[in-house]
Amino acid sequence: MPEQAVFPYRAPEGPLPPGSVADVPFLPGNTFNDVYKHDYRKSHLLNYRNGYTVPREMLGRHGGFPETEEELNALIDDATQRNVDLTYGGKLNLGRPTKEPAFIPSFVIYDKVVLRFRAYFKQTMHDSTEQYLLRQVMILYYLEDDSIAVTEPPQPNSGILQGVLIKRQRLPKTSTDFYSVHDFNIGTNLTFYGKTFHITDCDEFTKNYMQEKLHMTLRAPEEMPVDQYLSSRVRPAASRPTTARVDKLWKFLHHDRHVLRFYCVWEDERELREFVMHYYLVDDCVEVREVHQPNDGRDPCPLLLKRQPLPKEFHDLNDLSEGSYYGWRDLRTGIAINVLNRQFIIRDCDEFTRRFYKDNLSVEMQPLDIRTPPPPEMKRSYPPYNGFGSEEDSLQSCLHLVLQPPKKEFNRLQENRVLRFVAVMESRHREDRTRKFVISVYLPDEMVSIYEPPQRNNGTLGGKFLEKCKVLVPGATKQSPKHYSARDFYVGGTVQINAHTFRLLDADEYVYNFMEANPAQYPVASADAVVNKLRSQNRLAVLKACLGPNAGEVVPLESLKTALADANLVLHEIITLYRSQKRIREVIS
Repeated sequence: MPEQAVFPYRAPEGPLPPGSVADVPFLPGNTFNDVYKHDYRKSHLLNYRNGYTVPREMLGRHGGFPETEEELNALIDDATQRNVDLTYGGKLNLGRPTKEPAFIPSFVIYDKVVLRFRAYFKQTMHDSTEQYLLRQVMILYYLEDDSIAVTEPPQPNSGILQGVLIKRQRLPKTSTDFYSVHDFNIGTNLTFYGKTFHITDCDEFTKNYMQEKLHMTLRAPEEMPVDQYLSSRVRPAASRPTTARVDKLWKFLHHDRHVLRFYCVWEDERELREFVMHYYLVDDCVEVREVHQPNDGRDPCPLLLKRQPLPKEFHDLNDLSEGSYYGWRDLRTGIAINVLNRQFIIRDCDEFTRRFYKDNLSVEMQPLDIRTPPPPEMKRSYPPYNGFGSEEDSLQSCLHLVLQPPKKEFNRLQENRVLRFVAVMESRHREDRTRKFVISVYLPDEMVSIYEPPQRNNGTLGGKFLEKCKVLVPGATKQSPKHYSARDFYVGGTVQINAHTFRLLDADEYVYNFMEANPAQYPVASADAVVNKLRSQNRLAVLKACLGPNAGEVVPLESLKTALADANLVLHEIITLYRSQKRIREVIS
């Protein structure tokens, strides 16, 4: 095969003929396209592998094609090689092929893996008595990208710029090579940009990583040398005298706004009164304040003793300016102190005071359990009802100085239910026995109103008989009121209102449905309660015989009244049995 057929893109060798492109000067307008170039793809530096961006090898000068005949033959051999085992009957491996592990780039594996070495270098000092200045640094080696950073821990009053000496970057070892992790070891000298660093030690993680992962043998750590100049600057701390200083300036500088707080009690005429005592460390003065309780009946005087030195003994006013005074070492929890001839017992202190005594005297301030007995609870009593207005209105004059209308229960007002009953008046007068009334019971506030429908030739005028109000039960007075409730009204019952007796004959359908829906509040409308009442009277067999075996038959109300006439039942209970015949048959069957 001729060479031109294999490499059609290569330029001819030998001298170029006259008038070729090489003889044309490289000036604007004299450029020509390369006729030997056939691959116009743009090479790229990054490629994606397993979801990571990794660098790739650059394409060759001719787009990645072989440049020599030997490279072409090698590619042909790799493409046409045969499997020797299949050709010559070798053992065929039918096992499951091993799965190639997922590719993880180096910057993910070595992320946040940093090797730390302790080192130093000597900086030459010119025009000084010291020949050099020893500077201790920390060398950080990042395995992620083989970058190196050099930092110097700052020292107070060093007079030189410290911190990051060499920012993170790859440092050249030679003109063609960079430093790697294998160049680092204890006792090694490394030169970075003209400065020689001597490594003396490394941290525990670096030591374990280089021995276990990199299988490198580290030398024994060296002792960091001491700079003579810096050691000469270290001076021992000046020892302070142990004697207590009494000058006011020293107290002001050390104890300004430092106040010890003690909680004290004083028994005054069989009464324990609470006080708070403040001890000011800046001038050794004492202040006593009284703790006032609500409605304690005392004048709100804030101070019992103003801020001043507290004498240990008090006989006259001269003792306030002369004599011995209390100091903070004389105060403890559980002791009694003399406050102007008043014996105060210190029962507790605040957290700052407790910590102050523990740090200075190693004394634990334990609190005492001295409590003031609670005052007797006064039970509020109200005067009896005077009869003017409603009871709620009269009670407001006892609760408020400025009268306010009584508050209503808005949740109950949302119900807005009215129970209506038909009633007749039981009177000794014959003309009143024929009068019929409609009694309305308002459930929100259990108020009652009575209305008399007009009747022809009855001899009375119909209309409103009783305004909507709360009605007292018989025997109750306005001084000790007790009113009718909604459960006191039922068919067959009697109520006495303002010396008139009314017997309830009937109710509307809403009343029956509402009472049956709330059997716990209205037992006369509960079928189970009525059946249990008959069972206790041994009248259940009579009811069962009256209802009969036929479940679809409805027994008239009059038949139930006749059968249960001797039972102690009211009319509303018999009506409940009449309205619940089907359910009662299931209960007693």
